[in-house]
Amino acid sequence: MIVRHPCYGSDVSGKPTRLALIGCGFIGGVHSMVLRGLIAAGVVDAAVVATCDADPERAALFAAAHAGARATTDPDEAMDGADAVWIATPTSSHADLVGRAAARGTAVYCEKPLAPTLAQADALASLATERAIAVQVGLVLRHSPVLAAFDHAIHSGDLGRPMAAVLRDDQYFPVGGMYGSTWRAEHAVAGGGTLIEHSIHDVDLLAWLLGPIVDVAARSRNFSRHPGIEDVLVATLGHDGGATSALASIWHGVVSRPSTRRIEVLCEKGVLWTEDEHVGPLWLQTDDGTIALPCAPDRAHAEILERAFDALDMPQEWRGSLTSYVLSDLSFLDALRCGEPPFPDLATALEAHRVVAAAYGDAARRDTRA
Repeated sequence: MIVRHPCYGSDVSGKPTRLALIGCGFIGGVHSMVLRGLIAAGVVDAAVVATCDADPERAALFAAAHAGARATTDPDEAMDGADAVWIATPTSSHADLVGRAAARGTAVYCEKPLAPTLAQADALASLATERAIAVQVGLVLRHSPVLAAFDHAIHSGDLGRPMAAVLRDDQYFPVGGMYGSTWRAEHAVAGGGTLIEHSIHDVDLLAWLLGPIVDVAARSRNFSRHPGIEDVLVATLGHDGGATSALASIWHGVVSRPSTRRIEVLCEKGVLWTEDEHVGPLWLQTDDGTIALPCAPDRAHAEILERAFDALDMPQEWRGSLTSYVLSDLSFLDALRCGEPPFPDLATALEAHRVVAAAYGDAARRDTRA
C-alpha cells in the first residue's frame, strides 16, 4: 500500500515545511537521517528547525546534522514555529506530546505504538481528531514495496481466496545492541513486550493482507523476567472472510541475529512467501512451478530513493532496510503539502491496538488457568 497523493511528483516550491524531531534515540535517528536525505536531494521542500531530547548532548548531535536547527530539551520549544513534528520518544510519552502538538494545530508523525494501553491510545486519537490535526502513525510496513507486491498478488484473484498465513517475527531483546536503551523492559513505559512494541507491525500487516481480524487466541511467556514484558507471544487470528493466521513474536538473546521476519500466505491456488520485507525476493509457488515476483519500487519511487540515498552517500547494503522509512516520511510530507489525510492513520493504528489488547487479555486468562 504505497500511498500517492494528488500532488505526488509536483514541483517543490514555496514556503518550506518546518519540521521538529522529538526523541533522539535509535528510531529518531532513522527519521533524522531519512529527512536529511530527502531534503538534501531536493525531493521535498522542508527544513528540520528543531531537535529535542531529554539528553541535551543527543539533541545537539542531531541538530548538528541539520543546518540551522536548534537543540533543546523542551518539547514546547521544539514545536514552536514547526509545521509538523516527528514523535519518536518512549511510548508512555506519546499522549502528552500529541496533546501539545494538537493544542498548536501542528501535524504529527507519531511512532508506534500509540500508547501503552488501548484506553490511552483511544484517548490520544480522540484528542487529535477533536483538534483536527493531521496524524500519521509509524506503521512503516504499509510502505514496503515488497509487501505491496504481496498484497497485489493475494488480491489479484489469480490465486483464489487466501486461506491461512504464518508469520514469524524475531529479534534480540531491544534493550541493548544498536537500540541502546532500557525503557522497553519497563511495563509502565512500554505497555508490554514483543507484541505491542514490535509485532504491532505484524498485526497490522496481517489485517492488511487477509482482512480485518475478528477473533483472537493467544499465549505468552516471559523468559527474561522483566515484569509485564513478555518475550514470547503466539497468537491465532481469525479474519473476516474466513482466513486464519498464526503469529509468533519472539525476543531472544542472540545479538548476532538481525531483526528477522518471515511471512507465508497459502491461497487456494498458490503459496506466497518472503523472508525479507525490505528487499525480497517474493516467491510464488503454483502448479506451474516456483517464481520470484517483481517487488522493487516503481520507477518514480526508485528515482526518489536513489536521489535521497546518494545525497547521504548511503552504502548499498543499508538502502533496502531504509526504503520503507523513506517512503513513509515522504508520504507524510506529501500529504501535508496536498492537504490530504496521511496514512497509516489513527483509525488503522487503533485497529491494531484493539487486536493487541485482545491478545493480551486472552493470554492472561489462559495463564491464569494454567
